[in-house]
Amino acid sequence: MNEKETGGSAFPHMIGQDLVYTGMTLRDYFAGQALSAMNSSFSYKGIERDLFKIAETAYEVADAMLKEREKNDCDG
Repeated sequence: MNEKETGGSAFPHMIGQDLVYTGMTLRDYFAGQALSAMNSSFSYKGIERDLFKIAETAYEVADAMLKEREKNDCDG
């Protein structure tokens, strides 16, 4: 996956005059946020969950967020 598809680094930082891209990607960050939102509204009682489907859905949400971000030309 190239940088455009991942949104680049979620938390780039400056070292001297250089912008350094390390750590998780913006896609990973968005997926984590989506997962958090899904978990906060999900009832666990008596429900057998497919964890892989939940993770897949979180990344689908992240990909949609990145597409919308690109469409609106939001580059930070």
